[in-house]
This record gives sequence, structure tokens and C-alpha cells, in this order.
Amino acid sequence: MGRLSLTFPRSLFNCLLGRAVTLCLLPLTLVTACGAEPAEPEAEPQHWVGKLLVDFRAATDALEWSDERIIGDWRVQRRPGTADGRILDPEDQPVASGSLSACLSQFAQLESTGQIPPVTTQAVIVLHGLGEGRQSMKPLAAHLQQELDATIMSFGYASPRAGLAAHAGSLAAVIAGLPQTASISFVGHSMGNLVVRRWLQMADTQTIARVRRMVMLGPPNQGSDLARLAAGNPLLAALAAGAARELVLHWETVSRDLRTPSFEYGIIAGGKGDQHGYTSLLQGDDDAVVRVAETRLEGADDFLILPVRHSRMMESEAVQQATLEFLKQGRFVTADSSAVESLP
Repeated sequence: MGRLSLTFPRSLFNCLLGRAVTLCLLPLTLVTACGAEPAEPEAEPQHWVGKLLVDFRAATDALEWSDERIIGDWRVQRRPGTADGRILDPEDQPVASGSLSACLSQFAQLESTGQIPPVTTQAVIVLHGLGEGRQSMKPLAAHLQQELDATIMSFGYASPRAGLAAHAGSLAAVIAGLPQTASISFVGHSMGNLVVRRWLQMADTQTIARVRRMVMLGPPNQGSDLARLAAGNPLLAALAAGAARELVLHWETVSRDLRTPSFEYGIIAGGKGDQHGYTSLLQGDDDAVVRVAETRLEGADDFLILPVRHSRMMESEAVQQATLEFLKQGRFVTADSSAVESLP
């Protein structure tokens, strides 16, 4: 899930989870800051401090808005629970703001004048995890854009501001804005996979039929033991908001509305291939956030375990290549000898 991006006191909440229980699906970059070796600062202190502040503001902003329309790197966003909207250009700079309806209308005008390039016949929608923003998926999205003849669209949703149903509704709006002739594939990290599975519950069969394949990265398909640990802590449970609250306190309820994909899908889990994993907080193999057993989902067309931590999956070359191969062929093909397990 993410980086130090929630405003106080939820930044404290994320820090506690990232450091103590690494809440189900909250691999904030803070997890890296708290648990990994610190990055060396640049030679000029003002430079790295300034960059840190810019990244902090961008990450915080990403948790305030959800995408409602995406064409390439252009997007219309909505602040969850309101009628406020804005248009962002490919540099993530706001070019218009106001009511959502007005922004959608202006966006359509930009499309009609050719200022926004059309979607190709294939669209790959990439979804980040809880507490993250679209920036976290950039390494993987860039690799797919380079290797696939498709429009790669990174879907952003304000995970702390609303529940899974609302995020699935935003995804539905994005998909409705695509050409009817365009096929769709998904690549989800962590909670992003649950957003897709929740969308499947509300989507019509004709739209689902347009989906070709999906790759799940570290999905908490069976819930999260770390979330259950957090639920037992009154402070952490009280601070959890939006989709995090559902995972911590209401998994048994929300899981009833998660559908299993009817199209081809593969799962990549992080783990060491042993019974210890990356953290002593969890039993069995794990990626420091999600147990390998929790990623499994009946009906998967392929399953792969790679030695990578939850928050580093998108940066892993092995994960990137395996994702690419599944989108192309419907199975994982990797020459990486570090792969621990793959279903035939």
C-alpha cells in the first residue's frame, strides 16, 4: 500500500500499522522508511528535502480524489462523497475544476477536438493498493506501456475516503467511458484486486465479456491476518477509515460481494518459499503484509511465488516480466530461477 500520505492522525495510524502490524495491505513507503535501510540523502540537503515535501503533497492529494474518467494519462476526478470534480493533464496538473458534471462536459470537448488521444483497441487498467496513489504503480505501468500494444491506464481511488463499493463504482464509471469496442485487462496490486472483484458484482455480463485477463499482485483474496490483528487493537481499529475500516472490522460482510473472475486470471504472491516468510507476525510464508495462503483464489489459471516484498512488487523486474507474459499468453513464463512455485 503506500507511502507517508495520510494526514494526521491517520498518518500516525499508518505508521503504527506499517511498523507494528503492517496493516492488511498498507505497505506505505513508510514501511520502507521504518523497516528498510534508509536512503542516502542527496549532496544538497535542500534538494532532497524539497523533493520529500513535493512527494508528500502529491501522495496526500492522491488520497483525496478518485478517477471517474480516464483516457490515457488524462483524467476526470471526483472527491468522494461530493459533487466536486477536476481535470488533470498527463503531468497531473489541474486544468479545470468545478462540478463533476461540468468537468465531464469539458473533458468531452477536449476529446472531440483531438487534444486527448483516443484509446486503442486494448486497454489495460492498473490499480494500486490501500493507502497508495497511482505513482506507486508507475514502474510496472511504464514497463507494460513499453512492451504492449495497448493503452495503459492507471486508475486512482481515494482508499481512505470511501469503501470498496464506492471505489468499484468509480471503476465502473471509468470503464463506461471507454469505447465499446475496446477489450479490457486488469493488473491489480493488493486492495486494487478487491476493487475489481467488487466491480464484478455490479457489472453487467456484456461488459464483463470484454475483459480478457487479469494479473493479481499480492491480493488479500482471503482477507488478512494483519487486519485481524489490527482489529484487536482498539486504537488502530478506531483510526481505520474507508476501505481500511472494512478490511479491519467488516471483512466477513464485504467479502460476500467479492466475485471470482470468470475470465483468465493469474496470481503472483510474494514469499520466501518457506514457512517463515518476511515477517514473524504472520504464520507461514508471506510478503511481509499478506500471507501466501491469503492470496489464493479458486479458479486461478496460474499461480506464482516470487521472492519479493509486498510494497516492492511493482519495482521487481521478475514481477513485471511475469505480468507481461500472463497478459500476453494467459500463463506465467519466467526464466527467473528465483521463482519458487508455478502451477502447471
